[in-house]
Amino acid sequence: MAKQGAEPPGGPRGAGVGAEDFGLRGPRGWAFRSVSFRAEPGSLVAITGPSGSGRTCLLLALTGRMRTAEGTAEVAGLDLPRRMAAVRRISALGHVPGVSELEPALTVAEHLRERVLLRRRFNGSLRELLRPRRARAATARARIDAALAAAGLDTAALPKGERTAVRDLERLQGLRLSVALALIGGPRLLAVDDTDLKLSDGDREEAWAMLRSVAASGTTVLAVCSDAPEGAVVVRAGVPAGAAQTPGAANADAVDADADAVDADTATGTGTGTGADAPGAGPRPEQGAGPREDRADQADRADRRPSAPGSGQRTQADDARDTAGRPGPEDPDGKPAKKTEDDTEGAADALAETGRS
Repeated sequence: MAKQGAEPPGGPRGAGVGAEDFGLRGPRGWAFRSVSFRAEPGSLVAITGPSGSGRTCLLLALTGRMRTAEGTAEVAGLDLPRRMAAVRRISALGHVPGVSELEPALTVAEHLRERVLLRRRFNGSLRELLRPRRARAATARARIDAALAAAGLDTAALPKGERTAVRDLERLQGLRLSVALALIGGPRLLAVDDTDLKLSDGDREEAWAMLRSVAASGTTVLAVCSDAPEGAVVVRAGVPAGAAQTPGAANADAVDADADAVDADTATGTGTGTGADAPGAGPRPEQGAGPREDRADQADRADRRPSAPGSGQRTQADDARDTAGRPGPEDPDGKPAKKTEDDTEGAADALAETGRS
């Protein structure tokens, strides 16, 4: 019997993805909630919603990289969040800002070689490591060529071929490269964030054509976008109307604390975070800011503290009292200007500072 979630015989195929009442809670509220859908293996799944609606959090949760708070999901028969590590092994991330970004200073060839080496180190079998070096190099080159072809990236058309730096790539070319890097490992599930961001209409059509081709070849594709393409399974992120939600909660880093199984495609960023999925966590007050009444009480105590008799020296409290009682600048009509709340509070702060010294 084949091991559940393992790569099937004959090479990778798509992973079925589904969720029921799926929700993720961060320290500032719900990132997304009550997400339910079902997608067959080899589907193109478009995760939509306005910016800040938890689209990226949902993408990372479905690939086993963020721990959810309620509901369940299933990827290739693996339950989430219980089997997160197993889901990470069969999924790969394309472009996800802050998690799996391209290094602008590296060339295309350097990115490709690095990904092959990482795959060989963390996902390769012992038999493969024992093969002759020339055979390993030929296999690696074949994997690279297949991934580039699937992503539609023609390195010969780049300004300097594979020696072109990432900073010199156009937006669509960078997207194709990130997809190619993810496909080198032969994942059953591919996730891409900001698919249609900063793309012209023509480039957007090419990007969706590429992802449809990847899905048609058998790899299930999850893609975050603003507008879902035709024929995709549409999943809308966010929090249902009437559910409690705090602004900005979708940006909470509720990342899984199990950091020992992070894949090579998440090695550059925030892949395993700080347990922000703790329920009930609320905003923390600013440090050093106390109630105005406390500052006023301290100011009164400082005002009543007598100066050392016969010292002849003025204290900060004396200066503050003189400043507070001195008339301010005059209005254009010649009348003294009214003291503002900031002036009064500033004098109280000065007195309070003396009281603490």
